[in-house]
Amino acid sequence: MSHATRTRGSAQPALPPTAPAPTAAARAARLTAEGPRSLLLAALLTVLAVCGGDAAARVFPFGPRHRAVNDLANQFVPFHAHLWDLLRGRADGGLLLDWQAGWGTSFLPDYGTYLSSPFAPLVALFPRGDIEYAVYGITVLKTAVAAAAMTYLLRRLGPGTWWWASALGASYALCGWSLAEGTYNPMWLDGLIAFPLLCLVGEWVREGRRPLLGPLVVAVCWVANFYTAYMATIGAALVLVVRLLTARAGTADAAGEAAGEAASGLARDSATGAGAGSAAGAAGEVSSAGGGGAGPAGRGDGGRFGTGARLAVVRTLLRAGLTTGIGVALAAPVLVPVFLGSRHAHPGLVREFDPAPATDVLARLLPVTYSFSTPAAFVSTAVLLLVAALLFRREIPGRERWPWAGLCAAVLASMQWGPTHLLWHAFATPNGSPYRQTFVLSGVLVLTAWTGFAHGRPGRRALLGGAAVVAALSLGSLPSSFLTSWALVLTAAGLAAVAAALLLPRRGRYGVLAALLVIGTVVGQAAATTAYADRERPARLDDYPPWGAGQQRRADALAEADGWPAYRTDPGLPRVAGNDPLLLGGQGAAYYSSHTPAVLTGTLTALGGGWTSRGRNLLSLDNPVTDALFGVGARWRDGTVVRAEPSAPPLPLVTVRPPGPAPAYGRSPFRNQELLLGARVYEAPGAGGACRVGTEVFLWAPDATGPARLGGYETRLLGGRPKRLAALTSLGVQQREGTAPRVPPGGRAEIACLDHDRLRAAVAGLRARAATRIDVRDDGLTATLPPGVTGTAVVAAPRIAGWRCEGGRAGAYGGLLAVGVRPGTTTVSCRFRPPGVRAGQAAGAAGVLLLAASLWLGARGRRRVEGPVPLSP
Repeated sequence: MSHATRTRGSAQPALPPTAPAPTAAARAARLTAEGPRSLLLAALLTVLAVCGGDAAARVFPFGPRHRAVNDLANQFVPFHAHLWDLLRGRADGGLLLDWQAGWGTSFLPDYGTYLSSPFAPLVALFPRGDIEYAVYGITVLKTAVAAAAMTYLLRRLGPGTWWWASALGASYALCGWSLAEGTYNPMWLDGLIAFPLLCLVGEWVREGRRPLLGPLVVAVCWVANFYTAYMATIGAALVLVVRLLTARAGTADAAGEAAGEAASGLARDSATGAGAGSAAGAAGEVSSAGGGGAGPAGRGDGGRFGTGARLAVVRTLLRAGLTTGIGVALAAPVLVPVFLGSRHAHPGLVREFDPAPATDVLARLLPVTYSFSTPAAFVSTAVLLLVAALLFRREIPGRERWPWAGLCAAVLASMQWGPTHLLWHAFATPNGSPYRQTFVLSGVLVLTAWTGFAHGRPGRRALLGGAAVVAALSLGSLPSSFLTSWALVLTAAGLAAVAAALLLPRRGRYGVLAALLVIGTVVGQAAATTAYADRERPARLDDYPPWGAGQQRRADALAEADGWPAYRTDPGLPRVAGNDPLLLGGQGAAYYSSHTPAVLTGTLTALGGGWTSRGRNLLSLDNPVTDALFGVGARWRDGTVVRAEPSAPPLPLVTVRPPGPAPAYGRSPFRNQELLLGARVYEAPGAGGACRVGTEVFLWAPDATGPARLGGYETRLLGGRPKRLAALTSLGVQQREGTAPRVPPGGRAEIACLDHDRLRAAVAGLRARAATRIDVRDDGLTATLPPGVTGTAVVAAPRIAGWRCEGGRAGAYGGLLAVGVRPGTTTVSCRFRPPGVRAGQAAGAAGVLLLAASLWLGARGRRRVEGPVPLSP
C-alpha cells in the first residue's frame, strides 16, 4: 500500500514553479526600458487629438474662429499677459500689489489662483503680442503632461502592454472634462496632472518610499492650483484605500493558495517520511504572511485581515495624512493669502445644487456631446469597455474586482448627491459648472480599466458582457437632448474596434493592427469631441474679440500716453475683456477676479460704476468727476487716446482733505461723487428733464437695457440686477434748450447736469492741497505733502485689507485709503501686505520642520531595524 501510494505520488505531474513577485528593482528596470516611449506616445496622442480637433473646427490657431470665451478671455489671457509684464519688468506693481487693475488691488491671491502653475512662466518665451498663442501652447502642454503622468502611474501599478498604457493615459488626458471645460479654464488642467501624481504619492506611502519627494509633490500640486488639487487629493485618497483593500485581499488569497499547496506537499511527503518539517514550516510561514492565524486566507483570530494587517493599513493611512498635511503646509505661503483673499471678496451668487438627470449623465459618457451644467464624463470607449468587462472576469478574484467597480460607482453617485457635491467643491456650490470634479471620475475609470491587465486581456465572454453593458448605457442615454447621432456612431465604431483589438493575437502584424485600432479610437473620438465643443462653446457662452491688429494699436497708443504714477491712463471703452488694464496696459477701474474686493465693488457702485458677473467683473467708469478723483490723465475713447485738458490737469494720487468726517454715501451716485470731491458740481435738470445748455448730461439707469438718446447722440445700456449693473453714462453736452433725453424702461433712472467750470474750480482747490512728490513701490507708496496742511490724506486707491500707514492701521475715506495728517507732518508712507502672508509663512516654516522631523525619525527607525554595523576585526 505504501509502495502504491509512493508510486501514485511520484507519477503526478510536477506543479509549475510559482513566478516570484517582481522586485522594486525589476519594476524600475522595466519602467526604465519601456517608460520613455510609453510616456512620449501618450503625450503625442494627446497633442494630436487636441490640435487635430481644433484644426477640424477651424479654431484658433488653426483657423478664423476664435477661442476667446468666458473666463479664458476675461481672466486667463489677461492675467498671463500681466505675468509676462512682471517677468519682463514692465508691470506697474509686483507680486504683492497690482497698481493697474481695480485702481490698485492685491495681486498675491490672484497669482495663487491663476498664475502659480509651474507652466505659467513659459509665457515669457513668447512675444507679448502672441499671448493667446502662449496660453494655447501651455494648455496643450498641460494636457500632454497629464497623459504622460497617468501613463507612468499605470505602468507603476501593474504589468500590461506598454502601448495600452499610453492609450489609456491619453484617454484620461482627453476626457470630456478636459476637452469641454479645462481647455478654456487652463488653470484647472493642473488638477488633471495632480491626480495621477498624488496617486503616485499614495503608492510611495504604501511602500514606505520617497519620504522627501512625496510631500514636495503634494506641495507643488497644491500651489499649482489649490482648487482642483483639493479634488484630486480626495480622489487619490479613495484610490489609496482601494489599493490597500485589494493588495491585502490579494496577499491573503496568495497566502491561502500557498498554504494549501504546502499542505498538499506535506500530505504527499509525509508518506515518504521526507520533508515533513520543512513543508509544515512553509505552510505556517505563508499562512502567517496572509494575515495570521489558521485556515485558508489567514483566517482565525483576525478574519480576512489579521490584527497586524489592520494595523499596517492604519499606519499607512496615517502616513498618507501626514504626507499630505506636510505638503499642504509647505504650500501655505500661497494658499493662506488666497483663502483670506476669498473671504474679503465680493460675494458671488449663492445657488442650490440641482442634480443632472440620469439620462443626461449617461449621454455625457459618450463622445461628441456638450453641456455646461452636466458632468463631462466622456473617457474613450476603450476605457468604458475595459471597465465593464472587468465585472465579468471570473478569473480575477472578486475581492479585487468589486472594490474598483464600487469606487467608480461611488464617485459617480457622489457627484449627484448634495452633501458629497459640497464636499467635492469645498462646501460651496460653484458659480458656473457644478461638476468640476469630473476629471477624478475619469481617472478612476482609467485606473479600473488598467486593473484587469495585471491578469491579462479579457476573454470573449467578458468582452461580450462588457459590450452589452456599454450598449445598455448608450441606450439609456437616448432620451437626453444632449445626445448626438455622431455620439452613437462613434461609440459603436469604437466598441467594435477595441473589442477586435483585444481579440487579435498580440504578436507581429496583428499586434500592430490592434494598436492602430485602439489608438485610432482614442484619438478619433477625442478629436471629434474637441471639434464639437469648439463649435458649440461660442454659441452657449459669452465670447469676446480675440487679440488682433486693433487691440495691438490700442495697446501701443496707451503705452505712448502712459504717465504713471503722475497720472493714470485708463484703457477705456469698449472693453476687450474683463481685465483690460492687464491685457492692454494702463491703470483703470476694470477688474475681474474671484478675489474682487467687496470694498472695491461697493465704492465703484456708489460712484456710478457698472459691473457684470454679479459684481465681480467691474467695468471702466468714463466720467469727468471720477477721472479727476482718481487721477486719470488719459483714456481710450472713440478709437483714440483722449488726454486731460491742459487747463485741468489730473490730480495726483494723494490729496489732503480738510478736517471733518468721512463722506457717507447715499443712493445717488451723483451726490456720492460730490461728497468725495468735496464740492457741488452737478445741477438737477429743469422742467421736462432737460439740462441747461452747455452742461454735460449724464444718465444713471442701473437696471435698464436698451438705447438712451439725447438729440442725435445715442448710447446703449446693459443692466439688470443681480447679474449686471449699467454704469452712469454721458449723453453729450446739452446743445439746445428744452431737449430731454430718452431713457429706456427698466427700474430707477436719474439725470444730472455736470458743470465743467465748477469741476475745474473744485479740482484746483484739491490740487493746492495735494502731494508734491509721490514714490510708488511694489508694496506701497510714500507721498511728500505741502507744508502746513492738516486733515486726511486720501490715496486714490480702494481701502482693501492689508494696508498699514505710518506704523498704524490705515483708515478709510469714502471707500478709499486714508490716513490722518497732524500738524507738522510732511510725508505719508503706506505699505501693503496681503492678509495671510505672515500666517502662510509660519505654516510653511512649520511644514519644513515637520518634514525634517519625519525624515530624521524615519532614518532613525531604519537604523534601529538594521542594527549596528559590525566592526571589522
